[in-house]
Amino acid sequence: MCGILAVLGCSDDSQAKRVRVLELSRRLKHRGPDWSGLYQHKDCYLAHQRLAIIDPASGDQPLYNEDKSIVVTVNGEIYNHEELRKKLRNHKIRTGSDCDVISHLYEEYGENFVDMLDGMFSFVLLDTRDNSFVVARDAIGITSLYIGWGLDGSVWISSELKGLNDDCEHFETFPPGHLYSSKEAKFKRWYNPTWFSEDIPSTPYDPLVLRRALENAVIKRLMTDVPFGVLLSGGLDSSLVASITARHLTGTRAAKHWGTQLHSFCVGLEGSPDLKAAREVADFLGTVHHEFHFTVQDGIDAIEDVIYHIETYDVTTIRASTPMYLMARKIKSLGVKMVISGEGADEIFGGYLYFHKAPNKEEFHRESCRKIKALHMYDCLRANKATSAWGLEVRVPFLDKEFINVAMAIDPEWKMIKRDQGRIEKWVLRRAFDDEQQPYLPKHVLYRQKEQFSDGVGYSWIDGLKAHAAQHVTDKMMLNAEHIFPQNTPTSKEAYYYRTIFERFFPQNSARLTVPGGPSIACSTAKAIEWDAAWSKNLDPSGRAALGVHAAAYGDEANGVNIAPPKIIDSIPRMEVGTPGVKILS
Repeated sequence: MCGILAVLGCSDDSQAKRVRVLELSRRLKHRGPDWSGLYQHKDCYLAHQRLAIIDPASGDQPLYNEDKSIVVTVNGEIYNHEELRKKLRNHKIRTGSDCDVISHLYEEYGENFVDMLDGMFSFVLLDTRDNSFVVARDAIGITSLYIGWGLDGSVWISSELKGLNDDCEHFETFPPGHLYSSKEAKFKRWYNPTWFSEDIPSTPYDPLVLRRALENAVIKRLMTDVPFGVLLSGGLDSSLVASITARHLTGTRAAKHWGTQLHSFCVGLEGSPDLKAAREVADFLGTVHHEFHFTVQDGIDAIEDVIYHIETYDVTTIRASTPMYLMARKIKSLGVKMVISGEGADEIFGGYLYFHKAPNKEEFHRESCRKIKALHMYDCLRANKATSAWGLEVRVPFLDKEFINVAMAIDPEWKMIKRDQGRIEKWVLRRAFDDEQQPYLPKHVLYRQKEQFSDGVGYSWIDGLKAHAAQHVTDKMMLNAEHIFPQNTPTSKEAYYYRTIFERFFPQNSARLTVPGGPSIACSTAKAIEWDAAWSKNLDPSGRAALGVHAAAYGDEANGVNIAPPKIIDSIPRMEVGTPGVKILS
């Protein structure tokens, strides 16, 4: 992931302003350690910190059209850039960079070209002919982006808060799927999929259609000119991504550069569930597997750095970001610059354990829509910033636009969790890859119960965080929490501890408002807590808070509850695949 910073329409075009822009851009250098670029036109500055993934030799930014009247700085990857190049008439593209098509597309199609881009991206485009500019962010918000406004009328754009929080009067998260045009001085939503309205879809489930859509999403992300690998936690999502990658790597551009031996990476406490499961999957797939261990103390020691880089005080995000942050550093030390990961599947398929309590398919689907719309504040933010902290790029095929269209069009009745029918969470995804002739994964891995990343790295990780926070936050401090932090008041000592660190780095009120709030159970939205009256008494984002669902739920022994993982494999109905409207056979 690269770092972009732009100051547009400021009242100062002096050398001092240029020096300040350079200084702020350097705060993003971790995102792009390979090259720095700065362009100035009158009172507009475009800065870029490059992580070179495609065309490392000549793709330095900012990028230009032929006469350099249009300038662009981009963070991300445009997977269909070769197809888009063919659509351009009478254009001479200077580099092999996937991002070099953007200025030329703007020349031909104006602002409407954004929906043509297939990828993850955030960019600032300056048209020097009239000093207008356009800013846009990808559909789901995989790449991070913020916008701010100065007292002098300037507009600021940055990949991270730290690039603008000290200089803007007000700033906020740039909304995903939107563009901002200086000509109209307002946001416009360019991403308008059918599912966004939350209407209930009715397309019958076809496992082969779903399988092909995910395979296509993974294959297009094998576009790279640098060493890469896959993140492998041993859970369903990352294991499927790794399996598809291993199966289709031969013959790709990546294989020509780096060979067909796939590298996989996992992190966890010694003896954690994820480490064991990932090792088994790696052996099954034949990957070169790299297992990284950390201790609870290692994680605690990194918390301040994590909050500085992740730029949030959300408990769930910090719990999961810390092991990912530690793992990213190890991965980068091996010379790897890009990884493919499994974020997004739980939101699309209702994979979180609280979805077991969804009362009907309508509520199931609407909660899934709410979760996808919020991804940019949670899992996307974590994956993007935890890896970018060390100059590592993460790609997420489950959040491919076309794949989301296919998956979110399925009648949600198929996604409902029905244990009596052998349908656990994400059953439609598991069944799509349940191939007896050419197995993608071992059967028990394919049907492994959901573990949230912060749980799977080792249950003592969260318990250790809570204990550490309790040593630093007193009962008296908690009594005054609502007066100290009236916005998103911390409700636990762990949350209070993270909040105090965040406020040291980002004391502005605008910064506080970029972080989501509200009650949650096992990563639910506030609305879904209504599904079970008991949940309001047990608000914790860990999957183990889903009492009666998780095999190692909090308090099960004390409550006399004996929960075993559901016996799924033997009870799966046989299915005839490949035809619209799947048939269930007795």
